[in-house]
Amino acid sequence: MHGANLGTLLRTCDAVGACLAVPPFRWVDDAIARGNTLREPGCVHRVGNPLRWLAEQRSAGAAIVGVELADEAVRLADLPVARRRTVMVLGHEATGIPAEALDLLDSAVEIPMVGTGSSLNVAVAGSLVLYRLAGLL
Repeated sequence: MHGANLGTLLRTCDAVGACLAVPPFRWVDDAIARGNTLREPGCVHRVGNPLRWLAEQRSAGAAIVGVELADEAVRLADLPVARRRTVMVLGHEATGIPAEALDLLDSAVEIPMVGTGSSLNVAVAGSLVLYRLAGLL
């Protein structure tokens, strides 16, 4: 929803040694540039068809973790550190992960909130989960 989120996520990916995979939408390059303050190019993978790419990653043995409110979601504090290649999936801030992508998830993680808000900014939520998966939080 907000132009700086992808650049912010790229900076977090860089901080934890991860890469950012993005769909082939025209606005993506501008969004990455807007929030990116890295001095060197970050690791960005451009995926032609996100659903097919996720399925390929899963078939190749990667764990697919969605950041989503779901009945079976684990709390962030209970999310284990990634021990194998892991792909974190984030959805749109308003609509979440698309239904067709939910079927590709191995697990879902939720970030507990005690305030009145219903969700965090996607860059903040993604950053928290990335740090947890990397074992740095």
